[in-house]
Amino acid sequence: MQHTHETLGRLHEQGAVCPIRMPHGTPSYLVTGYDEARALLADPRLSKNNRGAYDLMIAKVGGENINRSFGQLLGAHMLNTDAPDHTRLRKLVNKAFTPRAIAGLRPRIEQITTELLDAMAEHDQVDLMTAFAGPVPITVICELLGVREEDRGEFTGWSNILLGAGDLDEMQAAAVAMHTYLVALVAQKRAEPGEDLLSGLVQASDEGDSLSEEELVAMAFLLLVAGHETTVNLIGNAVLALLRAPEQRAKLAADPSLMPGAVEEFLRFDGPINIATLRYTVEDVEVGDHKIPAGEFVQVSLLAANRDEGRFPDPADLDVTRAAGGHLAFGHGIHYCVGAPLARMEAEIALTALLARFPRLRLAGPEEDLVYRTSPLVHGVKTLPVLLR
Repeated sequence: MQHTHETLGRLHEQGAVCPIRMPHGTPSYLVTGYDEARALLADPRLSKNNRGAYDLMIAKVGGENINRSFGQLLGAHMLNTDAPDHTRLRKLVNKAFTPRAIAGLRPRIEQITTELLDAMAEHDQVDLMTAFAGPVPITVICELLGVREEDRGEFTGWSNILLGAGDLDEMQAAAVAMHTYLVALVAQKRAEPGEDLLSGLVQASDEGDSLSEEELVAMAFLLLVAGHETTVNLIGNAVLALLRAPEQRAKLAADPSLMPGAVEEFLRFDGPINIATLRYTVEDVEVGDHKIPAGEFVQVSLLAANRDEGRFPDPADLDVTRAAGGHLAFGHGIHYCVGAPLARMEAEIALTALLARFPRLRLAGPEEDLVYRTSPLVHGVKTLPVLLR
């Protein structure tokens, strides 16, 4: 996936919407145009219903190539549902992500960031992904949900497997392990509730607020995984982009007030999500000059849409002063990322502090040695070795 942008650019030249085959051979339509992507992300004729997607997958490729454990065990969350179920599920978590609630997390995020930078300062070289980009959002979301510190490494490993494009047996084993852990975690929150978000969701469920046990476990999975994966790769990709563009880094160093707008540009320029989560048509859909028949999977590339020159001039150039609003890095429509304000704040705090603390930050090896994660969903490097002095 190291040349993702180049590959997507070549596919975009074939048309903003074009037929492709997904991993394991499933036929689908790839969307790379900005206008088309934005329209389809909000189109109710594209369903995200998990059970319907599995039935369609079986009809197209058969059951032997489908990771059913993942879908059956962990798939009943709001990202895999349509209205009105989606509305019901999202309502339960919205209160944890209000602007006031997010703003209240700022001091703790700043403290976590400072502690990690202090630990990094004891070394001349670190892998930025494991030393900084990963621990910031993982610590925040785990504290928000009430996950014990000793459990965090294990579920991060399961997450990496489940979001990859690897062996199906390995993915199924990770799904079972993650499900077993989350069932026990939910039981613990029920027996010993705290002030955390997961305890609140368990209490809401027990008080008849329409959350089944299956939905509760799946929601915990979604919040844990989505709550850190997006920001991990946002921070990593942003740092790499600045190391490649020292003149843009100099602008931020000269004027740190540019950082909130720069975060929007990082999201547009090299966002943390490539292909949005799975959708399929339940009716024929005409978008632009293209018609997608009913009963087809649709892959919306957020990366490609955000580099559509019809929407963003000189899209392959990083410009921290660009008005990058309107990008699709967090999606669009009813499934717009509920944690977007938290991700933005985490990135703003982390990047500002990192650049100020280590002004000589630079790659520790050749750029061509960097390896990207093999995932159609998340977009980021596996490791990012950097010199601090």
